[in-house]
Amino acid sequence: MTRARIGWLVVVLAAVAVGAVFFLKGKAPKAPQFVTATVDKGPLQSRVTATGTLSALVTVQVGAQVSGRIASLHADFNSTVKKNQVLAELDPSLLEAATAQAKANEQAALGNLARAKAQAADAERQLARSQQLSKQNLIAQAEVDTALAARDMAVASVTAAEGSLAQARAQRHQADVNLTYATVRSPIDGTVISRAVDVGQTVAASLQAPTLFTIAESLTSMQVDTSIAEADVGKLKEGLAATFTVDAFPGRAFDGRIRQIRFAPQVVSNVVTYDAVIDVANPELLLRPGMTANVTFVTAKADEVLRVPNAALRFKLDDAPAGKPDGARAGGPRGRPDGGTGGWVPGQKAVYVLRDGLPVRVHVQLGLSDGTSSEVTSGELQEGDLVIVDKQGDGASSSGGKPQGGGNMGGMRRVF
Repeated sequence: MTRARIGWLVVVLAAVAVGAVFFLKGKAPKAPQFVTATVDKGPLQSRVTATGTLSALVTVQVGAQVSGRIASLHADFNSTVKKNQVLAELDPSLLEAATAQAKANEQAALGNLARAKAQAADAERQLARSQQLSKQNLIAQAEVDTALAARDMAVASVTAAEGSLAQARAQRHQADVNLTYATVRSPIDGTVISRAVDVGQTVAASLQAPTLFTIAESLTSMQVDTSIAEADVGKLKEGLAATFTVDAFPGRAFDGRIRQIRFAPQVVSNVVTYDAVIDVANPELLLRPGMTANVTFVTAKADEVLRVPNAALRFKLDDAPAGKPDGARAGGPRGRPDGGTGGWVPGQKAVYVLRDGLPVRVHVQLGLSDGTSSEVTSGELQEGDLVIVDKQGDGASSSGGKPQGGGNMGGMRRVF
């Protein structure tokens, strides 16, 4: 083999070696990229949210106790009414006729009673005469017994006539009362929020009283009935302050206070909730019955606490070393938040802190949480630490989704 051929062979082998080096470098696994958030201090609130419906404190449905045709209306929607104020009047013609008939029946009963009393007096006189003649042996004893029976029957007739008179008087009183029911009056002071009839409409009260008006006692004081999940009902108590918003005034928050947490459960599709009643002042009459309220209860709060994003608590990384109180790194068995140091207790959580470019697992004890951030009550975290909230490398994410932020925990940044 000539020297020229040997030279070309060396060049080819060198080119193959260089290509292999570049090929292997291209196939080498890339270092993982981490998304972090900064641990900081600030206020934190533990809240419970729920939805509810506004309603008046006292709502009365005013109905008609007698049947008839609506002759006139004296109140309409949004009318302010006073107690005993006339709201509507029914046509009294039939009721007046019934009253007149009841009066006539009473007069007839009085006449029957007078006749029965006269008959009883005559029977008494006949009995006395028969007894006198019997003493003189002028009539038989049978005639005396007949007179005695006639007297007793006459007395019984008086009693029956008195009963008929009482019945007639009761019927007349009922007719008079029904006639007064032809005028529908307001039972309370309040505001008419609903009217269900018009002039000329016939209402029938044979089975139940038909509703004519719905009156709210006072719209300056209202209540919100909220549905509280069974997991949150233990966090609430009577007297706890609440704030809520309504769609009609999206930029305004209204204040209220829990008056009652009812024991009766409400089960819908196997979901158990409880009704928490909130008293609300409405002096400007901005709130209306039926509005949907988005309610927030602040169950606990703190001003200056160490905060860690909840996304960092959900992040998992099996191959990170465990943190030590002195800051040294040491390996430990997987599955223990403290890496097997012996200091772990139930209720602690693990987070991963980026130190010197490497993830270190440390355990923390948590306090309040607002759903986005949690309070760190003890552990090896310090203000300014970078906690890992997500991992990006080889197209995989350890948190199971897109990078998640830490709320107001400061901006995120990638670390290579």
